[in-house]
Amino acid sequence: MIQKKVCMIGAFATGKTSLAARFVKSIFSAKYLTTVGVKIDKKVVEIDGSSVTLILWDLHGEDELQRVRASYLRGSAGYILVVDATRRATLDTAIELRKLAAETLDGAPFVVAVNKNDLKDDWDLQESRLQQLSSAGWTILKTSAKSGEGVEELFTVLTRMITAREKGIGAS
Repeated sequence: MIQKKVCMIGAFATGKTSLAARFVKSIFSAKYLTTVGVKIDKKVVEIDGSSVTLILWDLHGEDELQRVRASYLRGSAGYILVVDATRRATLDTAIELRKLAAETLDGAPFVVAVNKNDLKDDWDLQESRLQQLSSAGWTILKTSAKSGEGVEELFTVLTRMITAREKGIGAS
């Protein structure tokens, strides 16, 4: 059995915990509970005939009072940057966290989850900004923890990237 640590990082209240709960338990709760430190979940996924156990580290949200610790990231095979599409500043936080993760994780694959796609009318992000990041090689997926949209794909894509990296090939 292959086990891989995956960290979920982003600003506070972007939906990291909700995405993990939707993925692991197929549930969504509108009640907001802030993560203190780290919340760890586990789920087995099947990728190209292999079972991979993802150990999800849902890290507390970064804000002006609390910074993500590099020590939490160590040992991760990959990570998810979670952005709240209704709050533009969360993308700036994700870009900063990407720098920290890149320094700590030596090229580990990552995916950006542009979350809260169910609130499309309330979006505060510009598609052109997402397109710039995508053109720079960032894998960006639109998700909704509430509806489940894109959640399975998010974790499947990242797991494929992780396994491809270990095999020394590009992700398909």
